[in-house]
Amino acid sequence: MLSTSISDFRKDIKSYFDRVTENFETLIINRGKDKGVVIMSLTEYNSLLSTQHELSSKENERRLDSAIEKLKQGNSYSKSLLEE
Repeated sequence: MLSTSISDFRKDIKSYFDRVTENFETLIINRGKDKGVVIMSLTEYNSLLSTQHELSSKENERRLDSAIEKLKQGNSYSKSLLEE
């Protein structure tokens, strides 16, 4: 996680954006006491939304927990995808 002030961010925006997008870093721009802005890559943002959706209902959460438990116990299998 990166952290900077707004003035330092302005001086080197491109470098900060490159680090965020290439290294999946999260950037926090401090704007005073208890204030700030978070910048993250679109990939990271989409991943967070996907996780939020998966955990948005108890049913989804239970299915995910069950799948994780099966993997831990070695009760999983793989399938081949059909190619056209």
